[in-house]
Amino acid sequence: MARKANWQNLSDADLIERLDEAKDEVFKLRFQIVTGRLDNTARLKEAKKEVARAMTELRTREIQAAEAQQAQMQEAGNG
Repeated sequence: MARKANWQNLSDADLIERLDEAKDEVFKLRFQIVTGRLDNTARLKEAKKEVARAMTELRTREIQAAEAQQAQMQEAGNG
C-alpha cells in the first residue's frame, strides 16, 4: 500500500517522467538480456511493473478528471 501512496503523491509531470525512465530502463534491460550481459533478470520484471503502475495511475487520473467534468456539465444543465 505504501507504493500506491507514493505514486498518488506524484505530480502529473513527475509521473510522466518516471514512466519515461521506466520504459527506457525496460528497453535497456531487454537489450542486455539479448547480448547476455544482464545478471539480475528479476530487474526486468520490476521495471515492467513500474511502467504498469505509472500507466495505471495516469489512467486513473484521466478517468477522475473526465468524471468530474461530466458531473460539472450535469450540474450546469440542471442549474
